[in-house]
Amino acid sequence: MLTLLEVGGLEGLVAVIILMILAVAFVVSLVITVFVKLIYESKDGKKFSRKQFWLTVLISMLICGLISGVVCGGM
Repeated sequence: MLTLLEVGGLEGLVAVIILMILAVAFVVSLVITVFVKLIYESKDGKKFSRKQFWLTVLISMLICGLISGVVCGGM
């Protein structure tokens, strides 16, 4: 793997890897947000607004990014 990185000119590969990580984090965040929405709406008949939905997705993606940074970067 080290010789693959030494060749250079692999910006496209790095971009694809980063986009794949973002896509997985987005899908995981959507699943978490739907779960949170179901719990929130089950109590007292409250409604989960569109703004709350996307804010929860964003917060969940940030937490996923922190976790992946710790896992990939080490402590």
